[in-house]
Amino acid sequence: MDILIVGVGGQGTLLASRVLGKYALDKGFDVKLSEVHGMAQRGGSVMTYVRIGEKIASPIIDEGRADLILAFEKLEALRYLHYLKEGGETLYSTQEIMPMPVVTGAAEYPQGIEALLPGTGVDALALALEAGNAKAANSVMLGALCKKMGLDRQAFEEALLASIPQKTIEMNKKAFELGYSAV
Repeated sequence: MDILIVGVGGQGTLLASRVLGKYALDKGFDVKLSEVHGMAQRGGSVMTYVRIGEKIASPIIDEGRADLILAFEKLEALRYLHYLKEGGETLYSTQEIMPMPVVTGAAEYPQGIEALLPGTGVDALALALEAGNAKAANSVMLGALCKKMGLDRQAFEEALLASIPQKTIEMNKKAFELGYSAV
């Protein structure tokens, strides 16, 4: 299984890749992760490759080979759509984070993105706020991913909870549940 996780710096995409990797390792699979996060600290694009299988040699997913794109922002899903293989799907947050050219007025945020994305959109930001904090949107998306892929819910949630600060466990559990129920 080749999963590309994309988003904007600060959304928790790197944490999400580590949770997915931990889950796969706990289930006895070989896992390779690779992160590309250039200007992530300044709201730039973040991309993480997650490859899971019996024996994985390389962490890199070639264009046109991803089984799933997990996107924490819908423009980022569109930006990396060329990585998706034929018949692949996206699972994306409907959140819109304005890139700098839009903020400065040099460009407009594209309209109609959802129509171009094969897959499922989740209002992760609203669900995260319902759980108690906008920063829990990554847990919402992980819950949605768990359900969409038919993964072992208990084991996946355990991988999540083992990867986050103790003080955020209850909020993230609620966010995970809301994401799971949203798909």
